[in-house]
Amino acid sequence: MTTTEAPQLPFDRPNVIDVAPLYAVLRREGPIVPVRTPVGDPAWLVTRHAEARSLFADPRLGRSHPAPEQAARVSEAAVLAGPTGTVETEKAEHDRLRRLLVPAFSAKRMRRLGDHVGELVDGCLDDLVAARETSPDGVADLHAHLAFPLPVLVICELLGVPFADRGYFSGLSERVATLRSGGDAETAMTEFRGYMGRLAAAKRETPGEDVVTDLVRAQAEDPGFGEAELTRLAAGLLFAGHETTVGRIDLGVLLLLTDTARRDAFVADVDGRLHGTVEEVLRMSAPGGLGLLRYAHADIEAGGVTIRRGDAVMISTASANRDAEVFDDADAFDPTRRPNPHVSFGYGGHFCIGASLARTELATVFARLFRRLPGLRLAVAPEDLDVRAEQVTGGVRALPVTW
Repeated sequence: MTTTEAPQLPFDRPNVIDVAPLYAVLRREGPIVPVRTPVGDPAWLVTRHAEARSLFADPRLGRSHPAPEQAARVSEAAVLAGPTGTVETEKAEHDRLRRLLVPAFSAKRMRRLGDHVGELVDGCLDDLVAARETSPDGVADLHAHLAFPLPVLVICELLGVPFADRGYFSGLSERVATLRSGGDAETAMTEFRGYMGRLAAAKRETPGEDVVTDLVRAQAEDPGFGEAELTRLAAGLLFAGHETTVGRIDLGVLLLLTDTARRDAFVADVDGRLHGTVEEVLRMSAPGGLGLLRYAHADIEAGGVTIRRGDAVMISTASANRDAEVFDDADAFDPTRRPNPHVSFGYGGHFCIGASLARTELATVFARLFRRLPGLRLAVAPEDLDVRAEQVTGGVRALPVTW
């Protein structure tokens, strides 16, 4: 693979809503193209939908590396740095953890959770309204009062994490996801896992009806499920369970508010447009700018190139979700789009286990927010938003609104 002239991730983008224009250029060049990671190492970038789905499902790709010391590095962020696990045990570990976690994140359980999520959303909306009423300029921060606290409340309840600790683990989440951390991301991850280890110890003494308690019980039944694996998994669930959904709520609201006609059409038919709006938000929003990392465990012929054993592969869901071969008028927000086979949650055996939870949260937030505040509008220009460009998960630091 030659990367001398290859572009370097993350690509420049015009704003936090639109994806980088370079993706469209690269899709025309080929479905799989050479790029450089943020730290300058070579990787393949998957740009088109068909190849993204195919490679997501290809068992010859994994998160582990045949020779980890030789693996291309992506960033200094602990959540997207390089390989994890071992080639020999990766599949068995994945299958075991999947069996363990599927019941906790099942669609049936998420439907039962729906009404309670509605109560949590209403509480956040009360706080948002109160913040505007006490603000001297009539502006409130939707990120601080809704987009951030709602997913944190939900994942804390699901996992059994004290909500009072949100400031602490949110700070850790930001540190572990910093692209250029100078080594602090690994320090923060060690601290994060230590926190989850202490929580697991507390659950052994006082079990609850939550996922961390489930993990502790599974550990007692399976000697191979060690402490290091438990704390790594629990920290990953807590991080992904709030960071990714926070960004989708912020960007979903932005997608609706940056087009008044789009907002008004949604407000006029919330029930009819809700499902399609959630799916389009998932397709079009791209808080981060990197993609999902995999390593080849064998040579793979795909998209007209040969991915060699050990090569890094970045699967860009943002680019695949704008592929005009699959999505008519791919850059347009269309809540009536049917079907909508976006790959925002991945595909195949590694399809995101939290997909039902994310959809439940997004649907509840958009429905209740715009029924209560149909005249909601941005209080600043989109280009003036404070973007978290240094974070793997991207997004914004604040979302000033009024009504």
